[in-house]
Amino acid sequence: MPTDSTMGERVTAARSLAESFLDDARTADPVTLRAVVRRLEELRGRSPDDEVELLFHTAAGVVGVRTRQPYASRHLDTALRLFDPDRFGQDELYLECALLCALSAIRPHEARARFAHLVDRLDAPPARLARLLTMIGLGDAWSGDVARGQAALSRARALAIEAGRVDIQAEATSFLAKVEALRGDTAAASEHLSEARGLAARAASSWVAAHLAECAAPLHLVNGDVQAWVGVLEFLVGTAVGANSGLFYEHRWELATHHALHGDRAQALRLLAAIPDPPLEWPGAPALPAWRAWITDPDDPETMARFERSLTGLNRPAERLSRARMAWLLGERHAWLGRRADAIRLLETAASGYAAMGAGGPLTRVSVALDRVAAPVPVSPRQDLPLTPTELRVAQSVAVGMSNRETADQLGVSAKTVEFHLANIFRKLAVRNRTELAASLTRPAGA
Repeated sequence: MPTDSTMGERVTAARSLAESFLDDARTADPVTLRAVVRRLEELRGRSPDDEVELLFHTAAGVVGVRTRQPYASRHLDTALRLFDPDRFGQDELYLECALLCALSAIRPHEARARFAHLVDRLDAPPARLARLLTMIGLGDAWSGDVARGQAALSRARALAIEAGRVDIQAEATSFLAKVEALRGDTAAASEHLSEARGLAARAASSWVAAHLAECAAPLHLVNGDVQAWVGVLEFLVGTAVGANSGLFYEHRWELATHHALHGDRAQALRLLAAIPDPPLEWPGAPALPAWRAWITDPDDPETMARFERSLTGLNRPAERLSRARMAWLLGERHAWLGRRADAIRLLETAASGYAAMGAGGPLTRVSVALDRVAAPVPVSPRQDLPLTPTELRVAQSVAVGMSNRETADQLGVSAKTVEFHLANIFRKLAVRNRTELAASLTRPAGA
């Protein structure tokens, strides 16, 4: 049986290794962290001690998640079970380990509920507080409280600057950029994303560098830059970024949706065939099979109805953003198909969800789509117009006030293609501008 002295030495050694692990976790490639896991395992001995066990299972679980090992969740659950707030709540090392485990286990709603009050009581150095608040802020935003997440991440960034810790500043700033995009502050998001890239390079942080594109995706989406957004999705899917953030599947489903709605059904099916549906405990899992079915047949009323019904199963905090996004996608497609009632219902669902979360960025985009669909329906165009079916659809879209970019996005073509069709439409109808075009669509023949 080990003596108290031997046990104390093991705990001291384990704490030193865990501190090193937490420092390196923000800069090192996860594969290089396995050596720390092995050394912690050696310290466990034959008589397990809760302190050493908690530190070992934290490191093993985090590395396991980042290297996509099937056993990772067991380690994370064990570490969280061992964390006793009465015993470890005032120990900044164990508190950081527990927070990291909660996020790695994709339980972001637990970050504030279980640990924020303990963080508030700590008298810890700025660097430690910056790391803890980064995780609390990320948990807030991830679980749907975007405004609170922004506040916590801003404070974390300020503390990292105070501590002179470029690696922590890089992580906090990258997440802050993503949250600011969701909030609708795109200028600040763009500035902080650029800053995070520079900081990641200064810190040589492979961890932050791998997630910069994930932080850029919502900025492109909110800005309406579809090509940039698709390019980022292709990178994310190709590199499997998001394996430990809950977005691993959604990145692929989003990209497949884009291809399906823009005429490349074969590419959409290839993306989906490469991966099975996620386990039921994964965020968004209740809706992903129905989403997959919709992607394979995006205009079928039954697959659309099934997808919509599946959204009722997304009731966990980490699924709030996903649910709003899925409703948005469905609403836009119903609008494209001319089903105004369905479109308005789903777009209102998305708008309500984003508003409740404080996600003003995507809310602005949804509001534009909602206003467009809810606008009075113009009189049906004349039947004798000398336009091709595609030209007629372009003419109708432009006549109700849509821009060339919006028309292009709706039709799944480029803005230059819309300009080409508009030139032909103006020539065929002998009109000079959009106002005359709108009038010409309903003017009696020969008038």
